Amino acid sequence: MKKVVLKAALVFGLFVGGLSLSTTVSYAHGYVSSPGSRAYFGSSKGNNLNQNVGRAEWEPQSIEAAKNTFIPGKLASAGVTGFDPLDEQTADRWHKTDITTGPLALTWTLTARHKTLSWNYYMTKQGWNPNQPLDIQNFDLISTVNDNGTMPGDFVNHSITIPSDRKGYHVIYAVWNIYDTTNAFYQAIDVNVK
Repeated sequence: MKKVVLKAALVFGLFVGGLSLSTTVSYAHGYVSSPGSRAYFGSSKGNNLNQNVGRAEWEPQSIEAAKNTFIPGKLASAGVTGFDPLDEQTADRWHKTDITTGPLALTWTLTARHKTLSWNYYMTKQGWNPNQPLDIQNFDLISTVNDNGTMPGDFVNHSITIPSDRKGYHVIYAVWNIYDTTNAFYQAIDVNVK
């Protein structure tokens, strides 16, 4: 009798564990690793160059919310609980990556892949106020890459064009729109345009 109960418990445990594993693997996650996002630079992967970033310190890939979640003052966190420290906005709060106008190579690191609808890239307008909360109304859409439901690899590389009128501190807002769910992943990238 003990063997039967033990065997049943083992089978049940493997079954539940298998369901748990398959559920975890099916969720998509990702962050922008180059130029590094606020979340990435707040994690050990980005050498913790940004401090006090909430959940981003352990899971820079998990800023997931419904598509078109553009809450004024909460763009960097997409309103996701625990990521709200990313919404703090001052001219000197975040580590910045030096870039130039023209082509910019950008890399997403995907910790779990998912069929993709599109990738959208926004950038703060010239003359924006870096000491006010981020608001999508102060951004221009500068690039869209349509994937039409294809499955990306572990690393996704895009080339976007930084407008010639941008100089100094700006924020690039990267959005990964998932094909077969209602969600997207959001990343704020702080740059210094030379």
